[in-house]
Amino acid sequence: MSKKYIFMNIGKKISILATLTTAILSISSCGSKSQAESFSAAGKTPSAPTQKQEVEEVAQAAPREKGSRDNTPVCLVPEASGVTVYENEYASLDASNTSEGYLIIKYTGSSGKVKLQITGPNSITYTYNLTVGTPTNEVFPLQWGDGEYLVNVFEQLEGTQYTTVFSQLLDVTITNEFGAFLYPNQYCQFSADSLAVKKATDLAYVCNNDLDVVSEVYNYMIENIKYDYEEAETVQSGYLPNVDEVITTKTGICLDYSALMCSMLRSQRIPTRMEIGYAGTAYHAWISTYIKDIGWVNGMIQFDGKDWSLMDPTFASNTEEKSLRDFIGDGENYSVKYIY
Repeated sequence: MSKKYIFMNIGKKISILATLTTAILSISSCGSKSQAESFSAAGKTPSAPTQKQEVEEVAQAAPREKGSRDNTPVCLVPEASGVTVYENEYASLDASNTSEGYLIIKYTGSSGKVKLQITGPNSITYTYNLTVGTPTNEVFPLQWGDGEYLVNVFEQLEGTQYTTVFSQLLDVTITNEFGAFLYPNQYCQFSADSLAVKKATDLAYVCNNDLDVVSEVYNYMIENIKYDYEEAETVQSGYLPNVDEVITTKTGICLDYSALMCSMLRSQRIPTRMEIGYAGTAYHAWISTYIKDIGWVNGMIQFDGKDWSLMDPTFASNTEEKSLRDFIGDGENYSVKYIY
């Protein structure tokens, strides 16, 4: 039996206790006994469909009703426009659109293994693998806002030994505060042709607001995507999700879940952060979303190492900021290590 969480609309002035009421719809396969249970010991034929069964069958066959929210997908496309470029024989950095919250790197050397490191204004260093063999533009977020970003490219010498082949300091001013969390990047890759985008468009068809979309995406994930324990045991360092492959195979690991949900929500104009870090002392992953009139909701969808769960969502209808803080805390329980 699956549990489906839905958002409820509640007014600004409702107390936090009321806003945290969860509505759960439990959906069984057909709402009645199985065919085998319909036979008596004497071998009688199955009984005629009950009125309840007939009503449910009609409901299942009924067309889905269009919600009031516009579900037209918007897939932002990163551009290496060539206005501001830093390069040498090993790498090319296009910083033309850093104000949008991203940069583009292309490795042009001949090494078989190359690392990229980006250190932001908060001094946290992100390490990525770069594509080798065929020079490829790859997009990376500037997720920490305004300030200086140091970009370094390293070629492998042997084992864990690397040498610096490219280095550039960027002074970044962000004008699109949500750009880093709306554009695709190396960890969250999607385009207008992606199956993930088409699925998100379909899921959002019945929605009335952004919170409905978050709920629909979450329910789709837990009802259709299975955790791949074998892949989790064998996954290699540097693994990158393929969201359309997850849609097709209906399996994935936590990074696949995160990337797929991020791709679907971003394509529906909902700024979404894939976050990895700690909840207390436990290693954890979660997805935070920006909801209009509320702001960033930290840990909207959470992964505890085994299961995904949706934060009790019914606070969502214009809950005042103080009430929201009372619910999710002041952030001390969440320690973000990486954001993608």
